[in-house]
Amino acid sequence: MLKRLCRYIAHRHGRGIGLYRAVCQPSGEEWAAYLRRHGGLHAMGEDCSIQTNVTITDPAYVTLGDNVRLSGCTLFGHDGVVNMLNRAYGRKLDRVGRIRIGNHVFIGHDCVVMPDVTIGDCVVVATNSVVTSDLDGGFVYAGSPARPIGRVDQLVEKLQRDSDAYPWAPLIATRHGGFDAAMEPVLKQMRVAHFYQG
Repeated sequence: MLKRLCRYIAHRHGRGIGLYRAVCQPSGEEWAAYLRRHGGLHAMGEDCSIQTNVTITDPAYVTLGDNVRLSGCTLFGHDGVVNMLNRAYGRKLDRVGRIRIGNHVFIGHDCVVMPDVTIGDCVVVATNSVVTSDLDGGFVYAGSPARPIGRVDQLVEKLQRDSDAYPWAPLIATRHGGFDAAMEPVLKQMRVAHFYQG
């Protein structure tokens, strides 16, 4: 009952967010739905997932396409160094920019996306990467600054081979869509047995 009330108040009225996050622990999809309504993003496509530990400093400058997955990353719409430089040099500098993220993009944990960046369609940005310039679609990027390390279609083929080799592959094949709460305890048990056998 408390979870339903917290969820209702947060999604309907944009209030009690701290309590909502603590009590409901929203999934990435649920948090994205909240941000779509109350987060102030310029635009967000369909089927997005944004973890609650994602930081978006200037949401009005951010556009997300369809099926964007943000995992514990930071999107900066401004560069805070200008505050120090303005005081140190007696200037009136400004550094802001929009961030455009295309369709089917995953941005990994602890990534930083700087202002004035466009990320194309079908892109994977690996954990701990720093995006300082535009990223073309179809590639996997890693590093600081982020550079292409492979193609997304090659990653898909590798992950398919790996997935087919797991003992729980037949169970995964029966899954409809993504996460299945009823299936997770069985998968966890099979995975632990596989990883720590003998």
